[in-house]
Amino acid sequence: MEREPDDQPIGLDDLRARIEETDLIPSQEPLLEDITTRFAQLVTSGVGSVSELRSRLRNPKSLAALAETSGVEPDYLVLLKRVLGGFVPKPRPIKDFDWLDSMIASRLKDAGITNTHQFIEAARRGIEELEQDLDLDHGTLAGIAALCDLCRVQWVSPKFAGALLAAGYPSAEAVAAADPDELHAATARANELSGFYKGTVGRRDVGRLVHTAGYVHWK
Repeated sequence: MEREPDDQPIGLDDLRARIEETDLIPSQEPLLEDITTRFAQLVTSGVGSVSELRSRLRNPKSLAALAETSGVEPDYLVLLKRVLGGFVPKPRPIKDFDWLDSMIASRLKDAGITNTHQFIEAARRGIEELEQDLDLDHGTLAGIAALCDLCRVQWVSPKFAGALLAAGYPSAEAVAAADPDELHAATARANELSGFYKGTVGRRDVGRLVHTAGYVHWK
């Protein structure tokens, strides 16, 4: 698992750049309209960071107040809130890694670890300590740590994390550095062999995945 960057506030310029660089789906493309002007209006209204923006978009009342003070249309802010929420994936339940041995899942649950974020926090305190507390070997815990790290990437489900790991991409950092064509082919082969998920994942979606993997530090 890669080292976390220093916990510095993410500014609105960073958010605007990410939106502009992202291969948005069609329903999100209106965010690009007059984005520089609208983001300047948000800054003028006192929004200095992404965390502040999320706070001021947290409910309809605060969103309406921000629209009033900034002059940015409510519909634009609603769409911005939706996209920003997608940029910060929610924790995934450990039980969704349904191919894990039930004994392992039970020991994690008994230790109060029921989702990916909880496991990552426990692993940061030391895999060796987890080995002792859970009576599990290092290789098993390292594999779970890799799956949890991969689930920090937007759109990566536990099942797709399994395919990524089996394809030789053990971390979000590895996905971010991947060639999209190679990643697409490798995960398709891994899924054919082990059946992690149904259907197929398109090349364009894999390209989006590689791009967004560089943002796993966003909170």
